[in-house]
Amino acid sequence: MVKGLYTAYTGLRHQQQKLDVISNNMANAATTGYKKEGTTAQAFDTMLMYKIKDLSTAADADGVGKANLGVKIGETYVDYSQGAFKTTGNPYDLALSGNGFFTVEFTNKSGQTSTKYTRDGSFTLKDDGYLVTKDGDYVLDVNGRHIRLDTLNDASIDHKGYIYQNNNIVAQLGLQDFTDYNYLEHYGENYFQPVEGATFKTCTAEVYEGYLEASNVQVVSEMVSLISVTRAYETNQKMMQTIDNTLEIDSTQLGRV
Repeated sequence: MVKGLYTAYTGLRHQQQKLDVISNNMANAATTGYKKEGTTAQAFDTMLMYKIKDLSTAADADGVGKANLGVKIGETYVDYSQGAFKTTGNPYDLALSGNGFFTVEFTNKSGQTSTKYTRDGSFTLKDDGYLVTKDGDYVLDVNGRHIRLDTLNDASIDHKGYIYQNNNIVAQLGLQDFTDYNYLEHYGENYFQPVEGATFKTCTAEVYEGYLEASNVQVVSEMVSLISVTRAYETNQKMMQTIDNTLEIDSTQLGRV
């Protein structure tokens, strides 16, 4: 086994993983409330023999001794830092200042419903008065019910999420927060969902009416990372090509008499 090939191969896989994450971040740079992702990497243990059922390592690439065994793909994480606010003037465009999420009832293609969480507050009012997301999913109140308003009267929403019509409280947004964001995962549709072990806590975020939270992706920073990843990928490619050429010389020329 030529360890150099496997070392370069693990480098290629890691850079490909980073490239996928960066591409997704850049594609969502204009997505309301989007939280960018990042990747980590770790070196193989110097005395590692085998890692059973670990698909993030190269097959048969592990060994013993002090030889460098390459890089192992680490975890993908989410940066939950606050995005900038942009003014819209739409009373149903809402932004959260601080930690927390809006609660939404999501309906999948099979018609099954489940509760999801989002920072995207670009809501709208349907003709029948229900408050929904731009994709048509129902926004939930503090009791997990659909929010229905009078379409003939204007509405206003205060910092605590109370919705007023004719100076009367008609509903309160269902805001939710979690003790540890490590127990949240991206679901798609700009939603998050909790995984096993997630615990809820009181949401202290403030609601701002007429604003939307922009994505926290910095395009310039992502472009710099993209260039760095591309160069690292090319370096690993050249390493594999060099080793391949060396093996070709070894098999075709050194054995000649």
